[in-house]
Amino acid sequence: MMIIGVDYHPSFQTIAFLMEETGECGEQELNHSDGQAEKFYRDLKQRGISVRVGMEATGYSRWFERLLAELGFEVWMGDPAEIKAKRVKKRKTDREDARLLLKLMLENNFPQVWVPGPENRDLRQLLWHRHRWVQMRTRIMNQLQALAMNEGYRWKKKLFSQQGRAQLEKLTLAPWASRRRQELLELLDRMNPTIEELTAAVEREARKRPEALRLMTHPGVGPLTALAYVLIIGTPTRFQRGKQIGTYVGMIPCEESSAGKQRLGHISKQGNSLLRFLLVEAAQAAARINPEWRRRYIHLAMRRHRSIAKVAMGRRLAVRLYWIWSKFDRRDVWVGLKPTARLQPSRGRR
Repeated sequence: MMIIGVDYHPSFQTIAFLMEETGECGEQELNHSDGQAEKFYRDLKQRGISVRVGMEATGYSRWFERLLAELGFEVWMGDPAEIKAKRVKKRKTDREDARLLLKLMLENNFPQVWVPGPENRDLRQLLWHRHRWVQMRTRIMNQLQALAMNEGYRWKKKLFSQQGRAQLEKLTLAPWASRRRQELLELLDRMNPTIEELTAAVEREARKRPEALRLMTHPGVGPLTALAYVLIIGTPTRFQRGKQIGTYVGMIPCEESSAGKQRLGHISKQGNSLLRFLLVEAAQAAARINPEWRRRYIHLAMRRHRSIAKVAMGRRLAVRLYWIWSKFDRRDVWVGLKPTARLQPSRGRR
């Protein structure tokens, strides 16, 4: 078997390899644009050599992962933070990184991470696509609010009702401000159907998965949050206890404690930003509709700042969903603090 450590970059990769049978080793740089890298791995396949590739989890490598899967090569994905911690030399080059990956694989000390499948990754693109469209729509709506406020009108959400829009269109504005209003309204009209279509697709995908339906029984959790949680967490068996979920999504504070003095900072944010955003939004929805969650949120907000309370409730929701998924069977799902046997719709769910 040939073991290869790959320091991957979008335009090229540096490899360090070792043939276990013969002891042959070497280093090489392979370009991507001219097909050199693809030719190298296809030649190994034609020669009948079994290959194990180790690389850091990184972006822009989908095509490379698909190529290795097509060739039937074994792929190990490593945690970049743990790999960096194992670097002893204070010298970082592409060749040194490739050698380190190869060394960790040979010593059976390679920090592997869970890798989602192709369908999982494609559905994540659906979630991100909808999220970006909603963000763009929010920017457009904020600009329209600014136009109205500059004319002395503060209608807030009523601005986007049928009556509020009619009043906005009747406002007498300067030529360029009038053109801006017209084009922003046209963009808004084009974006709403697209967002509705993407939302419907998310709901269909969520209802195909029993685990997502189970999570949706919790107050404040809708198809969007449930599907994102299922796709990003993957399986609850990856975690030994619920507290690890908070660490995984980056919702625990950074800590630099020493000599008996505890120093806590902001949350680490070392996780999926979309899931973190959705958990905080869903926790706020749960606090609005569930008395127990409202009581806990108000208690935290009185002790600390409201923003800290929101994040704390989002972390609590992440842990609660973990236990719902891992401990309750399909006949006894959790709604707030009471079990039920049927999915109960609730208002304001994310």
